[in-house]
Amino acid sequence: MSLPPGMNIHNSDTKTTKVCKLQKSIYGLKQASRQWYSKLSESLISFGYIQSSSDFSLFTKFNESSFTTLLVYVDDIVLAGNDISEIQNVKSFLNDLFKIKDLGPLRYFLGLEVARSKQGILLNQRKYTLELLEDSGNLAAKSSLTPYDISLKLQNSDCPLYNDETQYRRLIGRLIYLTTTRPDISFAVQQLSQFVSKPQQVHYQAAIRVLQYLKTAPGKGLFYSANSNLKLSGFADSDWATCPTTRKSVTGYCVFLGSSLISWKSKKQSTVSKSSTEAEYRALASLTCELQWLVYLFKDMHISFSSAASVFCDNKSAIYLAHNPTFHERTKHIEIDCHIIREKIQSGLLRLFPIPSTTQTADVFTKPLHSPSFLTLISKLGLHDIHSPACGGVLTTDIT
Repeated sequence: MSLPPGMNIHNSDTKTTKVCKLQKSIYGLKQASRQWYSKLSESLISFGYIQSSSDFSLFTKFNESSFTTLLVYVDDIVLAGNDISEIQNVKSFLNDLFKIKDLGPLRYFLGLEVARSKQGILLNQRKYTLELLEDSGNLAAKSSLTPYDISLKLQNSDCPLYNDETQYRRLIGRLIYLTTTRPDISFAVQQLSQFVSKPQQVHYQAAIRVLQYLKTAPGKGLFYSANSNLKLSGFADSDWATCPTTRKSVTGYCVFLGSSLISWKSKKQSTVSKSSTEAEYRALASLTCELQWLVYLFKDMHISFSSAASVFCDNKSAIYLAHNPTFHERTKHIEIDCHIIREKIQSGLLRLFPIPSTTQTADVFTKPLHSPSFLTLISKLGLHDIHSPACGGVLTTDIT
C-alpha cells in the first residue's frame, strides 16, 4: 500500500517514524476483485498475452511454434503450454509483480483432482465428495444405484418443512459445485435446487438419495482421452411439461469433443411450451448457442474444425421445424431467438440428425430413469473411477 502524496511520516524532532493505522482491509471489499483483475489483465496483456473475447478469464500467447495459455480464477492460475521456457518467463514475470507461489505440475485445483498418464487426463472430486459425505453424516450410509427416485415428483406440497434451511442450502450449493465433474447427478441437483427458499423434509430426503448414490463411487470423474479427435457433437433433449406446478419443460444437452464430454446442462425452461416439438426446439436452441460459444473459444486457442458439428435429436418435428422456415402458423408464438438453429444450419456450424429415443444420451439430463437405462447412458459420458479395480485399465501408468 502507498501513503497519500505529501504525507510526511518522519519526525525530525522526536526521531520517530509514524505508521498508518488500517481501518478496513481492502481484501474483501466489493471493488477489490475488480481492481485485482484489472491489474492482472493489464500486466498479462503488456507481457504479450491476448485476452479471450469468449472467456475473459482466459489469456493466450502464440509464437511461431509455441503456445501458452493462462486461466485465471480470482487469484488462482492454471498455466499450460508446449514451451517450457515461456512458462518459466511468465511465472518469473508474475512473481516479480505479485509474489506468486508455484505449486508445480497441476494435481489439485479448486477441489478438482487431476490424474494424468499417456492415455489421457482424468478429472474428479474424490476428496471433495468424501468430505461432503462425512460432513453430512452419510459416509457409512447405504449406497444407491441411481441419484433420483423415479416415482418421486418433487413439488411444494403439504409435507412438513425441513427444520434447517441453511443446512439444506449449503448441501445443494456443494452438490452444484460437484456437478463440475459429475454430470450424472445434474438432473437430480437441478430438481433439488428449485426448493432452496422453503425446503421440505421430502426434498431433504431426495438430497440424501443423491449422497447415497455418490457413496457408490466417490472417485468417479471425467476422462479426456489423449487420442480423441477434433470433432464436435451434441445431443439435445427435453421432457415436456414435466414440472407439476408450472408445467414448464426441462432442457438437457451435452457436447462431446471427439469422445470426451466437455459441456452439459440440465435446466428448466423459462417459458411454457405448447407442444413437445416446441420444447425440443428450445432445447436445440440452447445447444446451438453453446456450440457457437465453444467454436469461438476454440478459435481463441487457434483450433479450428474441418467439419460442422453433428447434433442429434429424437424429435423429427423439431428437426423439420429447424430446416423449414415456413412451418405452419403453430410456430408464430415461438421467440425469434429460438430460430437461431436455422441460421446456424445455413451457416454450416452444425448438422441435425435424428436419433432413437432409446439411445438419446441427453435423456439422462431431463428425467429420472430406471437403473438399467441410467447406467447405460452415463457409461457414454466418459465417466471412470481410477480408484475402482473395474476401471478397465484407464490411467494404469504414470499417474501423478
